[in-house]
Amino acid sequence: MSVGVRRAWFVAALAATTALVLGACTSQHNAAPGGQSPAAHTQSATSPAPSTATSTAPAPPARLVAHPANGTHGVSPADPITVTVADGTLTSVTMTNDEGKIVKGAISADQHSWAVGEDLGYGKAYTVKAKAVNADGKPVGRTSSFTTLTPDNVTMPYLNTTAGTSIKAGATYGVGMVISVHFDEAISNKAAAEKHLKVTSSPSQPGSWYWMDDQNVHFRPQQYWKAGTKVSVAADVYGVQMAPGMYGQADTSTSFKIGARHVSIADDKTHMVKVYKNGTLVRKMPTSMGKGGSEVSNGQTITFWTQRGTYTVLDQGNPVRMDSRSFGLALDAGGYNVLVYWATRISTDGIYVHSAPWSVWAQGKQNTSHGCLNVSPANAEWFYKWSQPGDIVQVKNTGGAPLEVWQNGDWGLSWSKWKAGSALH
Repeated sequence: MSVGVRRAWFVAALAATTALVLGACTSQHNAAPGGQSPAAHTQSATSPAPSTATSTAPAPPARLVAHPANGTHGVSPADPITVTVADGTLTSVTMTNDEGKIVKGAISADQHSWAVGEDLGYGKAYTVKAKAVNADGKPVGRTSSFTTLTPDNVTMPYLNTTAGTSIKAGATYGVGMVISVHFDEAISNKAAAEKHLKVTSSPSQPGSWYWMDDQNVHFRPQQYWKAGTKVSVAADVYGVQMAPGMYGQADTSTSFKIGARHVSIADDKTHMVKVYKNGTLVRKMPTSMGKGGSEVSNGQTITFWTQRGTYTVLDQGNPVRMDSRSFGLALDAGGYNVLVYWATRISTDGIYVHSAPWSVWAQGKQNTSHGCLNVSPANAEWFYKWSQPGDIVQVKNTGGAPLEVWQNGDWGLSWSKWKAGSALH
């Protein structure tokens, strides 16, 4: 076939194909009376042609919820203050107090909630203005107001050692360190207060609180702290009701660390104090402890035993004036009023390890004191400089009564009895 013939054949074939396609599209559009095709005539006689456009329903409006609800009175500053949105996202939230000051707060990363970022005041009025948009970008707004409660009274917690002194932030304490929280008002709802007292340690150790009375609660671990432990304590009581009409005045917190394991064992059978560091004996100190017996002074019976039990180092003084009249023993009834040096206190009622040059002859042999642990001047100075608050001092084999918990005998209680002293037990 020549090129011309093939070309003619291709054009003819293309024309035929085109005609076939056009015929397929127009086979029902033959002329009809009135100039309309049968298809057009049929459509107009029934219903309008359906639309091919896709219709989208409008997005639901964003719904804002404020907590507390608008008009709420007597809100605790400890309660959560929030704004949430459903079917939309937050664009702005502004909270102001009754003086017009803006209160700190933050919108969450997903823009679905907002929360207050600072403590609120007692007896204050607050206004929250929130704005949001729905999926279509349609804005909504909401304004709500509330007031916080006005306490009848407030109480402040103080984080102390069992000596009654403040825990020093970053300081080092012994493995027997007991944390004491002192409230300056009586607490009737101890469970509410205790729920907001927190102790964390690294490494972690189980521990519990023990209420000494209505104003003082102590914390200790089940076993002595591990040397090198880091401890943090917080009393997050602001806004917490702890008695009818009485709330926490402010939150407070601190942290400290545990030093080397110092344990001293005073044995009345041997009249010797053995001092250990991390389990290794580092010093022996001859001692003369309480001579025993008792004296009646001003109608009060006073004993002269060194009570047996587990003490901790409380504090120190150099010198310390010791006056027996402070616990009821008159001078003419065998009392004393003297200055003593290198004195390390181990009980709340005045038992010390201290320098006693007048009894060196008896130290390591017999008991001559009114209850303190007498040691030589050299040993007293060494022990004074070596000791940390919270170090353990065990006294055993004396004829005295057991050390009471109120005398700094926290470690004398079994773990089950200690836990039973918790308001949350």
